Amino acid sequence: MAVMKMNLFSEIYGAYFRIAAKLLESEVTDEKAVNDEVQRGGFRDSVLFLPQKLIPSESDWGLFSRMSDGRLKRITKKAPVKVLTKLQKMWLKAKLSDPKIRLFIDENSLAELSGRLADIPPLYRNEQFRFTDRFSDSDNFLSEDYIRIFRRALEAVKGRKIVWIEFVSGHGKRMSGKFVLLKMEYSPKNDKFRAYCFHLRHDRINDSGIINIGRITKIVDTGRVFRTPVYMEKYFSSRKCSSPAVIKVTTERNGVERFMMEFASYEKHTVRNFETGQYMVELWYDEQDETELLIRLLSFGPVIEILGPPHLRKLAGARIKRQAELLEKSLSVIN
Repeated sequence: MAVMKMNLFSEIYGAYFRIAAKLLESEVTDEKAVNDEVQRGGFRDSVLFLPQKLIPSESDWGLFSRMSDGRLKRITKKAPVKVLTKLQKMWLKAKLSDPKIRLFIDENSLAELSGRLADIPPLYRNEQFRFTDRFSDSDNFLSEDYIRIFRRALEAVKGRKIVWIEFVSGHGKRMSGKFVLLKMEYSPKNDKFRAYCFHLRHDRINDSGIINIGRITKIVDTGRVFRTPVYMEKYFSSRKCSSPAVIKVTTERNGVERFMMEFASYEKHTVRNFETGQYMVELWYDEQDETELLIRLLSFGPVIEILGPPHLRKLAGARIKRQAELLEKSLSVIN
């Protein structure tokens, strides 16, 4: 079997190339923009020499010429053409086999991309992965209704549109109303998309919440735009629990690394006990996500211990007791 060697770090798309390409996207720029982009995309010492290579001088790279008003004009008529490496093409070919890709790309574009990448082997195949601790009721990403609703929801997020939504709650209750969808998020644990939103009543914010895209049965654009500024950090802070979950994480079964990866997106404060190697983690979470958080925590089994707050520890104990009763009942049926 032939073994293909590839370099993941491409000289074509190094940091300095990306900085220069970004600056060349604009026909006209200035020295401040150059310095800002170098600081943003370069390394700590890049500011010492890279601006001199970009700004016209005796030792520059010849990418810009200086205009009479002091601004910089790129020497090319068009922005640099973005060329995909073979590794990038292989990654793209693999992504085209993901059912979720159809949520973002129409069938014609998908067919065109597939045709252009026909001779490119995929970087990986979906069957090479085995997911554990994932819920079995994933969203149906191939459903035409789901795709249509997802795209309308995404369009509403981008345009801050006020939309009328009808959906089924987690308790099976039919709900409806005017909403402003603020942000969409994919949960690898649930294999579902959901939207953070404001619920409006009489054109004012009534409350905030989360709607699973798979539970939406109807979404209609009202033709109106929500113009009140929304700051997502403030939004999430308003939904954050008052007392964080306090979790003791042991090193068994690679527990610490698994825990940190699982809850990488959460705000947390971590303290390590150097004698035992255990970690004490304070985890802040959205109060409406408490049940999901509990399920994710319990999936770690004896690797962790929920120390607080008391009500979360009590809920965990009740869920474990119920699972034990169900297991005992199923075993008695078998015997």
